[in-house]
Amino acid sequence: MNGTDWSALGANLAATAATALTVLLATFAIAARRGPHRIVDIAWGLAFAAVAAVTWLLSAGHGDDGRRLLVTAATVVWGLRLAAHIAHRSRGHGEDPRYTDLLGKAPGNRTLYALRTVYLAQAALVWLISLPVQAASYSSAPLDALAYCGLALWAAGLAFEAVGDHQLARFKADLTNRGRIMDQGLWAWTRHPNYFGDSLVWWGLYLLACTAWQPALAVLVSPFLMTLLLTVGSGKRLLEKRMSGRPGYAAYTARTSGFIPLPPRKTPHRAREEPK
Repeated sequence: MNGTDWSALGANLAATAATALTVLLATFAIAARRGPHRIVDIAWGLAFAAVAAVTWLLSAGHGDDGRRLLVTAATVVWGLRLAAHIAHRSRGHGEDPRYTDLLGKAPGNRTLYALRTVYLAQAALVWLISLPVQAASYSSAPLDALAYCGLALWAAGLAFEAVGDHQLARFKADLTNRGRIMDQGLWAWTRHPNYFGDSLVWWGLYLLACTAWQPALAVLVSPFLMTLLLTVGSGKRLLEKRMSGRPGYAAYTARTSGFIPLPPRKTPHRAREEPK
């Protein structure tokens, strides 16, 4: 009989909470000693990969092996790619402006404030968002059409995210583009192809956990929360606030979708900004 081993899943939830907390506290220790706090963005993907790996080990004998392997591999690949990309992008840079602004508002000790508002908060988010990965691993249901739809959605999201990141990195590496707004490739269809791809990844992983209505309902918070974080949380909203003063950005937002990819809107022609 297909179902979810809820008692074993409960024990797994405790173990993965400890796992996420360990990764983020270790990252905090490094940042507090050596800085900057932007390295927490690297730990974000690593924490998800660690949670998936621990779940894989603990779920042996409790869930369908094909589903366990698929959801674990998908999460680890996504998490490691994201961590590697952010690590490469951050080399040679100082503190992220988001953390500079946040810690500048600390009411007391900045280090303890960072621990509470950044590291402990992100550990809790990793645990909560990873619920579909954990639930899917404890389901005895074999892979079905819905699971493969989830895999296809995950793959589309990963491709969108990776291609968008690559296009932006190549654009920034060209010195003739200095002072210009990236509006090419996927970035002509959405102002945030990487965030949109991230959202698709987690909706795909959610579908892998939809083996019955109970787990589907129990873990629905995960993709909703990730999408909210990317759109109105620390993702799109803060980035666009920082970019709003850039020359040409208002025109870019007028013709380009804010999140879901859509054909560029036609606007009156304006000359592109000259490099600064």
